[in-house]
Amino acid sequence: MAKPLALTLRRISSLATQSEHDRFVVADAALLAQKARDAAANPRKREIHCFHANNAAKLHRMINALQPGTYVRPHRHLDPPKDEAFVLLTGKMGFICFKDDGSFDREDCAILDRDQGTYALDAPAGGWHAILALVPDTTLFEVKPGPYSPVSDKDFAPFAPADTDPDALAYFQATEDRFRMLMGLAARDW
Repeated sequence: MAKPLALTLRRISSLATQSEHDRFVVADAALLAQKARDAAANPRKREIHCFHANNAAKLHRMINALQPGTYVRPHRHLDPPKDEAFVLLTGKMGFICFKDDGSFDREDCAILDRDQGTYALDAPAGGWHAILALVPDTTLFEVKPGPYSPVSDKDFAPFAPADTDPDALAYFQATEDRFRMLMGLAARDW
């Protein structure tokens, strides 16, 4: 069996790398391990690897590597509306679809866990949502429509503090604690 060509990574920001490929690229165990290491070294505890050529691409495809403790502020993609899909590659991911007031119940939550046979999640445009890394080295294949504009890509939830807000850590911990309790997971040792 022919081995795929080595993947060339180009750093495009402090949070992301990008593939340089013409015909195709393979996301292999080495790429997932590298992005998990990058996420662990990143102060935000997450990293993206883009397969799309640029922000103007009509379809964005990426590896999203997350470590426990990363705060993905609840947001939605509304202007323009963008559906989003996640496929679990490694680890274990939590997903919360918040009500407009910021609350959530058991039916608003999901876990992607290969050991439990849950692999992918589709989130239609307009729902407030956030993801959680439930174990180290969680990697996802994420797909959503482009183009990307930092001004309008995400509408951040007014009920959730910005990641730079002093209240962000307490909010994040309370959110994950509630998620874990609702989903029957062991409490996290903060």
